[in-house]
Amino acid sequence: MDEDFRTHLEHVSAARAELGDSMRALQDALALPLGLPVWGRRVRAALTELAHDLREHVELTESPGGLYADIGATAPRLASGVDAQLADHVFFVDEVERLLQERDDGIPRAGLGQHREELTALLWRGGGPPAWVGPDLRGL
Repeated sequence: MDEDFRTHLEHVSAARAELGDSMRALQDALALPLGLPVWGRRVRAALTELAHDLREHVELTESPGGLYADIGATAPRLASGVDAQLADHVFFVDEVERLLQERDDGIPRAGLGQHREELTALLWRGGGPPAWVGPDLRGL
């Protein structure tokens, strides 16, 4: 492995760790009592950070000469896995941006529960159940 690619992989790994940190921050924000002003501020901040870290992760992994290009060139048998990751990237970027826009547009108090459910579903799809979900729901 050449030094440039090794450095690239280190950047991908660091960006992935930051993505995990922002997902945990969103989990923590969602665990706060729903509807309090601090809930809205923390969710907005965490979602903004998640959007940033997700874009960085996508840019790094999908860049020319990057991780996915290397996998395509050196391990074509993994192409379907890369295609699945690319589709996930599109879904997650679109969904995070949609939820962030919804938050920016203002959510009526009656809609906060639905917003929280959508954010929770996003976290489940992104890496399993959020930490605050009880053990009785983890098998779903």
